[in-house]
Amino acid sequence: MKTYITLVIIFVSLLSFSQNVISGKVVDEKEQPITGANVYLEGTYDGGSTDENGQFNFTTQETGTKTLIVSFLSFETYSKAIDVSQFQNQTIKLKESVNVLDAVILTAGTFEAGDKARVSVLKPLDIVTTAGAVGDIIGALATLPGAQTVGESNRLFVRGGEADETQTFVDGLRVAQPYGATANDLPTRGRFSPFLFSGISFSTGGYSAEYGEALSSILSLNTNDDVLQEQTEISLMTVGLGLGNTQQWNKSSLTFNLNYTNLAPYQLLVPQEVDWNKPFQSLTGETVFRHQFKNGLLKIYASLDVATLDLNQEDINQPEKVRFDLKNNNFYGNASYKGTFGNNWSLQTGMSYGISLNEIGINTDAIESAEYATHLKAKVSKKLTERVKLTGGADYFITKFDEDFIPFEQTSFSSGFENTIAAAYVESDIFFSKKTALKLGLRASQNQLLDEFHVSPRASFAYKVSKNGQFSFAYGDFVQTPRQEYIKYEANFKSEKASHFILNYQYNKEGRTFRAEAYYKSYDDLVTFDSQQPQFDSDYNSNGNGFAQGLDIFWRDNKTFKNTEYWVSYSFIDSERLYRNFPIAAQPSFIADHTLSIVTKHWIEDWKSQIGFSYTVNSGRPYNNPNEAEFMNGMTKPFQNLSFNWAYLISQQKILYFSVSNILGTENVFGYQYANTPDVNGDFQRRAIGQPADRFFFIGFFWTISDDKKSNQLDNL
Repeated sequence: MKTYITLVIIFVSLLSFSQNVISGKVVDEKEQPITGANVYLEGTYDGGSTDENGQFNFTTQETGTKTLIVSFLSFETYSKAIDVSQFQNQTIKLKESVNVLDAVILTAGTFEAGDKARVSVLKPLDIVTTAGAVGDIIGALATLPGAQTVGESNRLFVRGGEADETQTFVDGLRVAQPYGATANDLPTRGRFSPFLFSGISFSTGGYSAEYGEALSSILSLNTNDDVLQEQTEISLMTVGLGLGNTQQWNKSSLTFNLNYTNLAPYQLLVPQEVDWNKPFQSLTGETVFRHQFKNGLLKIYASLDVATLDLNQEDINQPEKVRFDLKNNNFYGNASYKGTFGNNWSLQTGMSYGISLNEIGINTDAIESAEYATHLKAKVSKKLTERVKLTGGADYFITKFDEDFIPFEQTSFSSGFENTIAAAYVESDIFFSKKTALKLGLRASQNQLLDEFHVSPRASFAYKVSKNGQFSFAYGDFVQTPRQEYIKYEANFKSEKASHFILNYQYNKEGRTFRAEAYYKSYDDLVTFDSQQPQFDSDYNSNGNGFAQGLDIFWRDNKTFKNTEYWVSYSFIDSERLYRNFPIAAQPSFIADHTLSIVTKHWIEDWKSQIGFSYTVNSGRPYNNPNEAEFMNGMTKPFQNLSFNWAYLISQQKILYFSVSNILGTENVFGYQYANTPDVNGDFQRRAIGQPADRFFFIGFFWTISDDKKSNQLDNL
């Protein structure tokens, strides 16, 4: 027995002697102790937690080299190979994780809308419930700071840039024709139905190296990645009919919607200041097909738009009205794939194709045009570390445009062009801490038509100054091929250029968002010509230049008032350009110095209703009065528009919707057309360019049919 006891004592002693003690302290980057951190040897059960002083101490029978792991919520996991016999009284410093919700983000120049946005100034619902927008994505974005109100166009004019300086992308692929068919001085709408898109990114400048060929702005639309259930949506409206349906299978889904618009019945009920021969009609259809693979998602999007209109328009230089008729057939489709491969690489690739065919009649003359646009894209990215992400990619654009002008009983004249642009870019996101981030990018492009090669640097920096506030700065150089109406006659141009400098402050807390952004944008190599309008025999060059500088302010609040949310945006801009046929640098006619928008929405539980108001006011816009010696010395009266909407839930799945734009019937004037020659008294006569109607009324009935008996189209109104 004594021998047995002796052996046990020797064994226990040897066991105790073979144990190693691991000890130390865990602190943050400010040397403050971290309590409750997990400390252990990888692949074993040996470990412990830090105490209130950040201290840890545990024993192990492991020997040699092992990996020590230290983890704690909101900090990067620490991992290091150690000699277990030599690791005592060591200090381990943890870095704050850059993936936490309160980490800094790059916000300069960008507005996000969508469920996946880290900081969203707009929700998907906001895009289509803004009074006066009437379900148009572009109309809702016009209430954000930086966007100009150009009522005779309704396109996106951003920070002193013309509408063609904003490029639109669907799932990362370019859309050459993002607006519907229209005539001169009549507003149009975006071609896309809001309910097919889950995320929207609207950049007012300084955008990523991923995109190019836009001097001012990028509008990126992302279709829904998945659907919740099968359902059917029926719409009956004063301007037409709509039908939508979603089907769902094991790994696939298909969504489509059809819309027929005819302004003839509305014109009979509410006459407009438009002399229609045949009011606007269109048939549009959109569809999204999705298929989920093991490591990625394939989406196929297609949009078809067939539109016609025929009207008589006043022209101060013609004794009678000019008859203008248009037939437009537009198709846009893309296929995109997003997934992962290899060692945590991500891939996004796709192709888009668009075609726009126009048949235009101007009195007895005719114009036929066709535009074909293709975009090929590939993008890869990898998170090299928790703090560094690298992205690279390439684009290839092919554009072909042909136009035939066929005067009555005369020889026709043809014009057009074909261009290819090859581009490649690389970009890195670097997080120094959860308070400091940097994005560096470089885009290189080769323009075949202009025989030019450009390298465009981009950079963004953000610093978090408090838990809810941060500053951001963005810089970028941008190039764009001159617009179609120039290069169809002449190819001896330079690419138009712009440089952006943006300083942003953003505060976001508990349903309240405040943004203030100052910017400066310079233009170079803008197109100029010597005729009243660009034409085949104009003398063109690229000697133009300009600048735009200003301040944008945005405030959103859905916390202060119960069931109420609102936002206020204000923009100030100072801009001049020497371009087109301007004899001197001057402020373009589409720019108002001051713009204020107020949007509010309120849910009334007892009425089962959501009501909304939006009010926009602009200072006057300049115009050139040839009766005066000074160029662009005229100024229109201020623009005002107060709009209202009301959505009433008849039942959970049936909605009655009413809206009216410009309730007060303000007679807004956007500018003037002057005669080309003076009258007998030496005066140039003019006519005002105004609104097609004092007010626009809209009534719709929207019915959703689904298995859950709860879904409705309130999100789509």
